[in-house]
Amino acid sequence: MTALLLETERDSLDFNEVASTGYGYQATVGATGFGLPSVSAQWLEGAGDGSRFRGQRVLSRDVDLPLDIVGRSRRHLSSLISRLARAVAQECSLVLVDDAGVRWSTPVYRTGGGEIDLAGTNDVQTTISFRAPDPYFTASTVSTQRVGGDVGTEPFLSSIASLPVAASQAIGEIQLDNTGDVPAYPVWEIYGPGRDLTVVSPTGETLRWTGSLSSTEKLIVNTRTGTVTDGKGANRYALLDTAPRFWTVPPGVSTAAVRLLDTTAASRVVCSWRPRRWMVI
Repeated sequence: MTALLLETERDSLDFNEVASTGYGYQATVGATGFGLPSVSAQWLEGAGDGSRFRGQRVLSRDVDLPLDIVGRSRRHLSSLISRLARAVAQECSLVLVDDAGVRWSTPVYRTGGGEIDLAGTNDVQTTISFRAPDPYFTASTVSTQRVGGDVGTEPFLSSIASLPVAASQAIGEIQLDNTGDVPAYPVWEIYGPGRDLTVVSPTGETLRWTGSLSSTEKLIVNTRTGTVTDGKGANRYALLDTAPRFWTVPPGVSTAAVRLLDTTAASRVVCSWRPRRWMVI
């Protein structure tokens, strides 16, 4: 990890600022909550000895972050403390930047801490406690794959698969490379014309949308939120087939199948996802 930041819509606090400039904010030794988050395990107790494992749920991440705040003067120190208080009074994000420059973030809310320990005239120390509802760190980079598009300017399949393709179909296999540690939620963007979208996961789970799109329409299927909307934001969820499976992209390299009927050279299906990790160093 090369940087630790706390970001809001209007501000960004660098928690390695003291080491870089001699003033500002500095995360110090003793931070907790950046490792593996806690889990809640379910067990089946039987009549015999012991129990059987039934599954687990990953819990919210709790973070304690010790800070050293150093000002150029008493007045500057006061402004730094006020800036921190404003930042943690609302939803903010902890952002970790890895050695490759990729930003990994998780939204957090302050749950406690903030007592001030006067370490010097222009220096105070405090510890802020946060809770991250999402226990994973999500990458800022977006991975994308696509099927379809103008065959005159680019490949019909982004990950070539030797499959027969009719002129009125966008069909084939796409390779999904999830560089994270945990399953990622894909967002599907379908550009018309076309109808009857089917996307099949690497393990055979099927998500099918039975509607149709004109050449000027777009469909967005967000598997994380479980929503289906068109390009104008209208709800198109009712056109999903029975028992839809909003499947995720597993870690590593896998292959999914895509089909869209009644297409033209302009039709395309774009799949994008953000990798997620348990820990970032």
